[in-house]
Amino acid sequence: MRAKWFCLTILFLVVGCEQAQVGPEKPAFPLEETIAEAEFSRQLKINREGLFKGSTDEIRIDAATVMLFSEDPLARKILLDALRQSENLGARVAVCKALSQARAEQKVVANKEDFIAPLFDILTTEVDDSAKFAAEAMLIFEYDQISKRLEGMVTDPSLPVEARLNAIYALRLQPDMRAIFKLIDRLDDSDEQVAAEAEKALRFLGTPIGKDAEAREQIRSELKRRGRDEFFRDLLIRQEAKMRDLQAERDQWREQYLSASSRIYDGISDDAARGAFLADRLASSEAAVRLWALEKVSQWRVGTKSRLPAELGPLLVNLISDPDRDVRLKAASLLSLMGELDSAQRLLEQLEVEQNDEIKTELFVALGWACYYGFLPNSEIRVPEEVRKQTLGWATKYLLNEDTEKAQKGAEVIKKLLEQDGLTSVEVDRYLSLLARRYKQERGRAEGSLRGELLSAMAGLCAQSVYRAEAAKIFKPLFEEALRDDASLVREAAVDGLIYIDKARALKILRKDLVNDGSMAVRKKLIDLAGEVGGQEDLVWLAEKLGSTAESEPTWQAMLKIFKGSDAAVLDEWAGRLDLQGTKAKLSDEQMISFLEIAERKGVGESKAEMLKSVRERLARLCAKSGRFEEAAEYFGMLRQVARSAEEEEAILAELLDVYLRWPNVEAARLLVNNCLLQKDLGPNNVIVLSIQNYFAEPPATSDTGEILQAFIEIKTPEARPMWAAQLQGWTRHLGRAQDSSKSSAGSN
Repeated sequence: MRAKWFCLTILFLVVGCEQAQVGPEKPAFPLEETIAEAEFSRQLKINREGLFKGSTDEIRIDAATVMLFSEDPLARKILLDALRQSENLGARVAVCKALSQARAEQKVVANKEDFIAPLFDILTTEVDDSAKFAAEAMLIFEYDQISKRLEGMVTDPSLPVEARLNAIYALRLQPDMRAIFKLIDRLDDSDEQVAAEAEKALRFLGTPIGKDAEAREQIRSELKRRGRDEFFRDLLIRQEAKMRDLQAERDQWREQYLSASSRIYDGISDDAARGAFLADRLASSEAAVRLWALEKVSQWRVGTKSRLPAELGPLLVNLISDPDRDVRLKAASLLSLMGELDSAQRLLEQLEVEQNDEIKTELFVALGWACYYGFLPNSEIRVPEEVRKQTLGWATKYLLNEDTEKAQKGAEVIKKLLEQDGLTSVEVDRYLSLLARRYKQERGRAEGSLRGELLSAMAGLCAQSVYRAEAAKIFKPLFEEALRDDASLVREAAVDGLIYIDKARALKILRKDLVNDGSMAVRKKLIDLAGEVGGQEDLVWLAEKLGSTAESEPTWQAMLKIFKGSDAAVLDEWAGRLDLQGTKAKLSDEQMISFLEIAERKGVGESKAEMLKSVRERLARLCAKSGRFEEAAEYFGMLRQVARSAEEEEAILAELLDVYLRWPNVEAARLLVNNCLLQKDLGPNNVIVLSIQNYFAEPPATSDTGEILQAFIEIKTPEARPMWAAQLQGWTRHLGRAQDSSKSSAGSN
């Protein structure tokens, strides 16, 4: 699979390179001088192009690897030629790395002896990093195959010192005791550089150096006694410990760098400057830094309303093909939140070649969003129609996958892409039928999460899609059938689907069997639907739910909506029902006020005098009880206007006075009493006096009884009112004693 991906990638590169060539050309491949171009197969040309002209190390190494295991003899010649020529360092290093990878993966390389001579040529002639890569590649050979030439290089004084140093590096890598002994021999080399490099190699291997020849002989004896396995086991332990220390040190420095970057970033207030800072980190050679920058971009995208700087978009899109797995995953996940970027084509290309399954799924999800945004009517991005078709092809693969998570994501992408116009009727019917088919495959399974997710996608198409009618025709029978499903998630999605298709008809179907459904979500949807399109017939079953703690408030809100659309007769009837003793309703005062206000408006509109009188009486008293004194006073005022007798009017005035006193509205209370005194004297049994008496007996904690009494004392009457004067004297004595008692209590404390 890796080779197939590589070949496709190289084919694109070949086409691009051929189109881009201008000016005089320089021969790219030395082999062309010795091998006729016609001898190369098309595939071999592609591989050769990748090795010598690949845009990344990974491409060149992949090309070398393909040819390393090819049975075509010309492929081997290309590799050997790449090692022998020094003009293209990238190709030479790629062959060395391919050999090293083969050893690491324990793959058998046919006729590997072909590479001994060119690798030694590199050790002998080169002073750059290619010599080290050649030394590492030599590990594919047994020591006996290369020991004579390697040891000869170390001891040959006629060779350039750089070649001898390369040989020492190669010896250091060889897992053989003889290589260590040869390094010990070089500690006394006449060339100081060679001796120093040998000492450095031995110290790296954890081998004692010794001060003189005798000490070194003892070291040899001890190494022989311990044997090869014990020596290299100890070496491995030391190297692993050293690696752990280096990794810990690296992690520490990385953490410090990232912390410093966070402090700098947090201190930048200008969006453009923040964007430039992140752009620099997104292009870092360190994967950890790129991941840090991606996280900051994610926080910016999710946590603020400001738009991301435009220069970040291409960088984010490029990172979906990053060499680091975690970077690719994070970038793909981020792009799924940023469908407004022009990323669909690149996402599709990377999806085709991505090998990691988790990243592949994230790329697919992001591609779905990119296409969705690209086909919105007001989108500034234009996604090719072919990309949408290929995306739907991928969505089909995911939908039909046995993995439930993949199938769900496939359904979601199909839903997104079918919300917008542009598909033929045949295509629409195909994808809608695919959703229905996949759902039917899940019927009968105990676990219903996928059925629920599939139905949810189907319901979404019935709610918001240019193909709503087509979706409703195919999915409606499935929704009705799913109402009997044991899985609550499935029933919830089915309810949504029926509601999206036809609310009134859905209510008729649902209230037959789902009023007391086991799923609270289903019950809540039905209650809300009744409030939206229900009628008088729904009030009965809704009232049964008013005693439920979880559903009482949404039920009441639904009933209020129905009440608002009902006539006065219905409201008059339900005013009595809700007030019956033993009812399950248990409405709060505020809830009852809400209902009575609706009834009052209906009574006014339909001129229902008796109903209005009853409703306003209850409203006045409930508002007073709830502390809504201004409204209570208004309703009592209305009741006074329609009082049928002087006694009834006086009783209403007594209740109105109590409202004024507890409000408190001192001036209104004074005027009311003054008007009553203008008509007659007020004795101890008068309802006005009794109202005041009750107030003074239990005044609210925040009221100023002295201020109210003083207001009453200041009332001037045209005639003597002895009974009223006696009441004032009694209240004055009562309040005086109460104040003295309060002061005495305070003094004793």
